[in-house]
Amino acid sequence: MTDDDAFEFYRRLAEADPAPETELRWHNPYTLLVAVALSAQATDVSVNKATRRLFEEVRDPAAMVALGEEGLKAHIRTIGLYNTKAKNVIALSEQMLRDHGGEVPRDRDALQALPGVGRKTANVVLNVAFGHETIAVDTHIFRVGNRTGLAPGKGPDQVEAGLERITPPMFRAHAHHWLILFGRYVCKARKPDCWRCVERDLCPYEPKTPEPAAAARVGVP
Repeated sequence: MTDDDAFEFYRRLAEADPAPETELRWHNPYTLLVAVALSAQATDVSVNKATRRLFEEVRDPAAMVALGEEGLKAHIRTIGLYNTKAKNVIALSEQMLRDHGGEVPRDRDALQALPGVGRKTANVVLNVAFGHETIAVDTHIFRVGNRTGLAPGKGPDQVEAGLERITPPMFRAHAHHWLILFGRYVCKARKPDCWRCVERDLCPYEPKTPEPAAAARVGVP
């Protein structure tokens, strides 16, 4: 995809949704960090259900440590890998109290030094909580980058580097949210909604999926 095409790609996403936001519910940088850490291999909907009551009780690392691993597990049992996630959340909370005065670090390296926090989680926190122009490549953004040709790559790091290069400065603040929401609701994994996609003329993906009613008329399952 050319730089001009990339500009138009983002312009259309911005026109459709001028102020995109994360679908995870959070109250402060710490609860955002916990929510993102819990969202690995889980949906935002499932995380929001699990954290609704949790975040009524816990909104800082000291309260999380006081709740304890077993107490946290009781809140997040419906989320996949909850045993490992509970262990990591307690450990990262302890480390934040010990090394950062209970505050969420604003530096990627410091965030990634926390237990269970990878580059994707760090980038989400930096972008959403602190306004950094980072792009966290999850499965949706990885698919969009490759399928549309916006930023193809063999792994998340390559796609992230491609997006960093091709995303125009004026769109970088919201790029993460535009791309993840686009991948979640339009450019879906199994059956992308090409028939209602604003990027269909810019995208090389074939075959384009037709509108459901049209598909039925021509015998497409």
